[in-house]
Amino acid sequence: METTRTALAEGVYLTCLPSEKFKTSVLSVQFVAPLSRETAPARALIPFLLRRGTRRCPDMGRLAAVLDGLYGARIDPVVRKLGERQCAGFVASFLDDRFVPGGEGLLDQAASLLGELLCDPATEGEGFVPAYFVSEKENLLDAIRSQINDKREWAARRLLSEMCAGEPYGVPRLGDEEGAAALDPRETWRAYRDMLASDRLELVWCGSAPRERVEEALAPVLAALPPRTPRELSPAAPHPAREDALRVTDIMDVGQAKLGLGLSCGSGDHIALLMGNTLFGGSSNSKLFLNVREKLSLCYYASSVFHRQKRILTVSSGIEAADYQRAYDEILAQLEAVQRGDLEDWELEGARSTVLNGYASLGDSQGKLENFYLSQAALDLHETPEGLSEEVRALDPERIFEAMRTVRLDTVYLLTGKEAEA
Repeated sequence: METTRTALAEGVYLTCLPSEKFKTSVLSVQFVAPLSRETAPARALIPFLLRRGTRRCPDMGRLAAVLDGLYGARIDPVVRKLGERQCAGFVASFLDDRFVPGGEGLLDQAASLLGELLCDPATEGEGFVPAYFVSEKENLLDAIRSQINDKREWAARRLLSEMCAGEPYGVPRLGDEEGAAALDPRETWRAYRDMLASDRLELVWCGSAPRERVEEALAPVLAALPPRTPRELSPAAPHPAREDALRVTDIMDVGQAKLGLGLSCGSGDHIALLMGNTLFGGSSNSKLFLNVREKLSLCYYASSVFHRQKRILTVSSGIEAADYQRAYDEILAQLEAVQRGDLEDWELEGARSTVLNGYASLGDSQGKLENFYLSQAALDLHETPEGLSEEVRALDPERIFEAMRTVRLDTVYLLTGKEAEA
C-alpha cells in the first residue's frame, strides 16, 4: 500500500501511511501556523487546555475512563516547532482494528473523541473552564522555566535565539516566559477559535485501515469545524549571514562551560550539507567526536546539527572554561578539514551509513514515521525516506566539500561560571 497525501477540504490534508507491521494505530491531528513570539505561548497552551475535557467528558477522570474503554488508548497533546512553523494538536495511539476482540472498530471511536477534544471542549460561560486555564497556564510557565535546568539544551536554545534574533526561527517552541505570564482566558479563547478557523490542519494516519476507511471516520470531525479560511504559510527565509561573528556570553552558576557555534551555509544543497554535517559533528564517527572529544579531550561532548530550513549548522559542546580558546580553535580546524576534503574513505562511508540507517529506522517506529511525514507536510516538502536514501547513495564526495566550503562562522555563544567572570 502506497503512502498518500490527500486534500479533504480547504486547508485540511490527510497523510496515510498504510502498515500492518504494528499492533497499534496512530492518528495525529495538528494545526500548523506561522511561529511568532506573540502567538506561540497561547498556541502551546491550547492543546493542554483542550485535553482537560469535553462537554461529554468534562474532566480528565471521565475522559480517562473513555480511553480505558478503548483498550487503553492514549491521546497526548503535542506542540512542535518545525522550521518557522508551530504545530499544535494531538497524537492518538490505540489498538489496531485487526486486534480488537469481536471486530469492534476503534478508529471511528478514536476519531470521534479527537473531534470532541478539538471542537467541543469543556467550557464555562463563553470560554475555557477558569480552573483549567489557571492550572494549565501554570504548567506551561513551569515547563518554560524548567528548561534552564538542562544547561546543555538551554545553551543550544540560547545560541539559536541570539543567532536568529528577529527571525521566527529564534522563537522557542513554547514561547517565552513573559508571553506565557501575560496570557489571559479571553485572549486564549480567541486564539483557539482563530486556530480552528484559520490554521492549516494536517492529519497523519498510520495503521492497517485503507485511506477510504480513514476518510469516512474523519468526516464527522471535519463537519464539526467552523467555517474556515486558512491563512497562507510563507516559506522560511535562509538566515542572513553576518560579516563579523556575533559573540555572546552568559554567566551562571555552572560547573561545566558550554560553547556553542552558529554557522551560516551559503549553499542550498541540503543533502550535501546533511552529509557534511554528519562528517563534521553529526555522529559518533564524526571529526568533532573522534578528535576534539576523544583524541584531544577538549570537550565532554561535541556535536553539530544541520537546520535545513534556515541553512545553518549549530555546534554544541561542553568544556572546561580554561579550555575555551583551544576548543574553539580545534572545532573550527575540524570544520576546515571537512571543507578541504581531508578525510579517510571510512569516514565518508561511515557518515553515509549513519544517514542511511537513520532513514531506514523510520519504518520501525510509528512515532518517527508520524513526525517525519508531518514535518514534510507542514514544511511543504514532498520527500520520502526511500527517495532521500537514493540521493545519499548517489552523492559525490566533491559535492559535499563544495557545499561545506560555503559554511562560515556567524555566532559564538559561551555559557560559563561566575569564577570565569572574575
